Amino acid sequence: MDKHLKSLLDMFGFRVFLIVILLIAGALQFFMMLGNVLGDTYDVKAFQLAPETIRAVKTVEDVEKTEKERKEAEEAVEPVYVFDEEIAGHRTALLETIYEIAMDVRKDISAGGKNLSREEQIGKLKEKLKEVTDGQDSLELTDEHLWTLLTADEKELDNAQTKLINFVQDALSKPVRKENVSAVQDGLESKIRSGGGIDEELIPLYVTLGRAAIVETEKLDKEKTEELKQQAREAVEPTRILQGQIIVQEGELIDREKYRQLELLGMTDNKTSIKPVLGLAILVLLQMAFLYFLFDHSKTEVQKKRQQVLATVIIYLFSIGLMEITGLLDDFDVQVAFIYPSALATMLVSLLASRQVASLVTVMVAASAGIVFQEGYSAVMQMEIALYILLGGFSCLYIMNSIKNRSDILKACGIVVAVNVLFIAVYLLMSQSHYDPAELLFYGAAAVVSGTLSGALTMGLLPFFESALGILSTMKLIELSNPNHPLLKKILTETPGTYHHSIMVANLAEAACEAIGADGLLARVGSYYHDIGKTRRPVFFVENQVSGINPHDSLPPERSAEIIIAHTTDGAEILRKHRMPQEIIDIALQHHGTSPLKYFLHKAKEEGKLKDESNFRYPGPKPQTKEIAVISIADSVEAAVRSMKEPTSEKIRSLVHSIIKDRLEDNQFDECDLSIKELKIVEKVLCETLNGTFHSRIEYPKEERKQEQKISRHINSSSG
Repeated sequence: MDKHLKSLLDMFGFRVFLIVILLIAGALQFFMMLGNVLGDTYDVKAFQLAPETIRAVKTVEDVEKTEKERKEAEEAVEPVYVFDEEIAGHRTALLETIYEIAMDVRKDISAGGKNLSREEQIGKLKEKLKEVTDGQDSLELTDEHLWTLLTADEKELDNAQTKLINFVQDALSKPVRKENVSAVQDGLESKIRSGGGIDEELIPLYVTLGRAAIVETEKLDKEKTEELKQQAREAVEPTRILQGQIIVQEGELIDREKYRQLELLGMTDNKTSIKPVLGLAILVLLQMAFLYFLFDHSKTEVQKKRQQVLATVIIYLFSIGLMEITGLLDDFDVQVAFIYPSALATMLVSLLASRQVASLVTVMVAASAGIVFQEGYSAVMQMEIALYILLGGFSCLYIMNSIKNRSDILKACGIVVAVNVLFIAVYLLMSQSHYDPAELLFYGAAAVVSGTLSGALTMGLLPFFESALGILSTMKLIELSNPNHPLLKKILTETPGTYHHSIMVANLAEAACEAIGADGLLARVGSYYHDIGKTRRPVFFVENQVSGINPHDSLPPERSAEIIIAHTTDGAEILRKHRMPQEIIDIALQHHGTSPLKYFLHKAKEEGKLKDESNFRYPGPKPQTKEIAVISIADSVEAAVRSMKEPTSEKIRSLVHSIIKDRLEDNQFDECDLSIKELKIVEKVLCETLNGTFHSRIEYPKEERKQEQKISRHINSSSG
């Protein structure tokens, strides 16, 4: 991938990249499949004669008619009211409280407040009544009303109070609804004004109190009413237009109702149903959402995830395009869709991404195929095709891990063909139809062609994806690990010591990477090639010095450092020349990071020849991935332990710990996402593996040692 494009992608982050790619993929999928969900339409208009007999192509609910009938049933329900008998007592209690407060204030004024002015007496009563009248919006007592309560004859007030309470109790003892409150208030006022026996001076006061006391006593029970209305609605059965039902006969006038039914069915040119389109949109959104969450929660390195996302969406869209092309042939009496390569997407995604992503893509392809290959407008999904692809895909998925090279894909094809044949047998038997020999031959051939095409297209397309997207697939890694690879032969023949060292590093790095969830296979294969730069000057590296002569003894430290450091860039150059994957090149270039050559640096200091310390550091860059970081540790650890005279578990543990600590303090892991917790796991695994490799020889008992020596002498004398 171009460096500028990579920088741009890094700036926006993986989630933005993922959302953009999935939105584009979803839009392309939607428009590719849109034609499969839209049904046949007729060029007809209201109040014209029907050109032919038109039948309903599907069963739908006539929502408008159903809703009309339900509203009628709902409106026929009588509202439920509830009478509250306690309200009369509450309202008379309010009147009595006002009267009692007024009497108490009168007594207080008589006892010691005669010198108070009118305004002060009214104010005192108003203050006492405040708590009672504040919550009564309909009760507005003026100063005149309050003055009347304070100055009127007590007997007349008592008489008026008794009569008012009787009037109010009588009025509120009957149901009073909200809309009738005003009429009841008017009736009460009429009683007070005429023939009530209330002093004329007190009438305005008691009219106000009486009207305020009248409230609704029978309230609407909304909950019960709504419950009855809901029951009435639910009792109405939906009105449906049934599939096959004649909507209009040929030559019959298409009236407004018939035209509405045709629109409802989506059978007019100007009223195509939006529901299937919305259904398709939701399906696409769900599929893209599943892909989003799967990739977003993946712990794979970001650059690799980008490549996997691109590969997955391209394969998925290619699969849908292939379905559409296959669907164009489906004008025969047989199911041509069975020719479709059922395991193609599963194989490719499994090899280029992961089995987890391949599982999801298999389900997505099966669901999409069910829609693309559906027969007739009435079918939502062609289930036999969906199951055919689902079973073919999963049968292949469970054997993908055993594939070691490209030719093994053909073995997977055999499993797919067998599953296809068995499923088609189930399909033919359960359909209970009669098939002639030609049709049976076609279905058998379709199963074989489907499985074979799956493998053939996978083999043909895999190199394209690996090259175009820069993906290093599992299969490619397995091929690179073959000892017969020219570069591995080069390392073995030219630098046998380095070859052995690389094998040991590969074992250590693979075990450590698998323990922390990194790519163990990549670490193993990368370790094979990480020191290929040493083939340029083999004798300058200690593992390849068999004569005991070290050429560095006669070289200045800076020159020695230059030669040693160059093996990383030399290795990258050799790997590029042989068109090796970028991940392998990065391992060769980054496995030493920017760490120093301590031996030659110390030597230069001792000789007083140190001019620039940077000349004794590798150029880097520092490890960018977990795999490279682990390889860098394993590389140093293996060389250090191999040089130990008598390695023990404690010595190995101490050495591994010090090497990792040294790398941490030198900030060599700053540019990769290797955590301290993972480093501890790496340290533990490396120690366990090294203890198994460099274990001390077991000391036999004395008698067994003598027997061993006797056998050894016998073997030696025989060979001599």
